Amino acid sequence: MKFKKLLHWTIILPVISAIFYLGGFLNGGVGGNIIGVILLFGTVFAAVHHAEVVAHKVGEPFGTIILAICITILEVGLIISFMLSGSEGAMTYARDTVFAAVMLILNGILGICIWLGSRKYKEQFFITSSATTYLVSLVAILVLTLILPNYTQSIRGPFYSNAQLVFVSLACLTIYGSFLMFQTVRHRNYFVVEEADHTTHEADPPSILRTFVSLILLIICLAVVIFMAKGLSPVIEDFVENMGAPRALVGVIIASVVLLPEGLAAIRAARNNQIQTSINLGLGSALASVGLTIPAVSVVCVVYDIPFVLGLDMKSIILLALSVFIVMLSLSRGKTNHLYGTVLLVNLAAYIFTVIVP
Repeated sequence: MKFKKLLHWTIILPVISAIFYLGGFLNGGVGGNIIGVILLFGTVFAAVHHAEVVAHKVGEPFGTIILAICITILEVGLIISFMLSGSEGAMTYARDTVFAAVMLILNGILGICIWLGSRKYKEQFFITSSATTYLVSLVAILVLTLILPNYTQSIRGPFYSNAQLVFVSLACLTIYGSFLMFQTVRHRNYFVVEEADHTTHEADPPSILRTFVSLILLIICLAVVIFMAKGLSPVIEDFVENMGAPRALVGVIIASVVLLPEGLAAIRAARNNQIQTSINLGLGSALASVGLTIPAVSVVCVVYDIPFVLGLDMKSIILLALSVFIVMLSLSRGKTNHLYGTVLLVNLAAYIFTVIVP
């Protein structure tokens, strides 16, 4: 690699962030916290950049899978960091973050992609089988993880007993693993659209050396983000408390930090008339967010005997059901229009408003 490439911001920023954290500058007053937040966001973008380099090397649909898994690792790390802080409301951080991620993806990322893409191209086309496959898997996992805990009898809801957590975690991993097999082996053609015209020229795949370096930097970025988030968790909690907002807003903030880079990637794909890639990124992230995050958090909570809430309240269940139903209708015909995007964005506004003003 040339020396100039070593000075790229995606390499320098994680190093600066690591030095900033290890040097103890993170909790150095308001100025240190503001710099820490900026470095945290920058490192998240750097992590996704390196994940995209690796994803470009392996190609589709493996690329979107790698991105989704990286986002999930970030999400799990942030959730565990906040839960281990032991603050009030820590028991609900996993549920609130996963629920927020799903709502932001279904209504926000997909809504913006559909709206912007349709405004530019009027209609965009995708493979309906891919959307159906995503949604079938996602709905099953959502019901098992976020709704069923309210109605079990072994332990009073919205909790699961340890045995129930183990079963649900295995069920999520089975569904997600089966989906990956479906996506990458048996029906890979459902998720890849062959472009009729090659108006957009993709860069050549990166070299093996560059891919290996990006993989190492990706691991460093993930570690830096998790540790910096742990250090900033009291600041974020105090910010939400000073606003007078419910603790659920912390989950929205965590999900927003994690999903922002991938959301921008999905929006960029929609503007380039690649709505299939946007759907793969969005729904793939939603599926990984629930199907991998809940089992990972469950393992940590069972090992360290940390109680955590999974079941949603009735208001959240209604909003989730509305979002899933609208997305299913919007993706049922294999083409999009701006009305679908508008409705999804209104759903997003309703969700965020009812989080702040319950």
